[in-house]
Amino acid sequence: MFPILVTNRLLLNQLEDTDAENVLFLRSNEEVIRYIKREPDQNIQQAYDYIRLTRVRYENKSAINWAIRKKENPELIGGICLWKISADRKTAEVGYDLKPLYHGKGIVSEALVAVIEFGFSTLGLDKIEAFTSRYNEASKSLLLKHNFILNPERTDEDNLDNLIFELRNPIPQLAD
Repeated sequence: MFPILVTNRLLLNQLEDTDAENVLFLRSNEEVIRYIKREPDQNIQQAYDYIRLTRVRYENKSAINWAIRKKENPELIGGICLWKISADRKTAEVGYDLKPLYHGKGIVSEALVAVIEFGFSTLGLDKIEAFTSRYNEASKSLLLKHNFILNPERTDEDNLDNLIFELRNPIPQLAD
């Protein structure tokens, strides 16, 4: 069953086909994807394909993509994920996006707290990584606020503009 996370203001749940228009916006809006190295989605079919891909990745345990919604309104306003979950289930990468209308309101920060807690407590991850553009001041500040540490020894070979931040689980996990 897909893990639903609830915070003070937010509901984090699975993307649905009814979210396709908002997914297309998030994956094509210049402001949202400014620091992401990929072509913007061009049509609604690509949004449906992405929603299906998130389900496949969840089923094969390589990613969990949550829709970010305000509790009082089911409209999709953003997304947050743990993806690139390692085969040994010890590391994952966090990613997030949000409609510009909601920037600066602490929404991703609130969602990130819930996702970090889930990753460490429920999944038993040892480390969560975040790849973000060296030019994305808001994302860098968010990560530092949540105790992620820049790893200057690592490089993102796919995007040399990215910095790699890491957060280690403060509670060591026992071996299975």
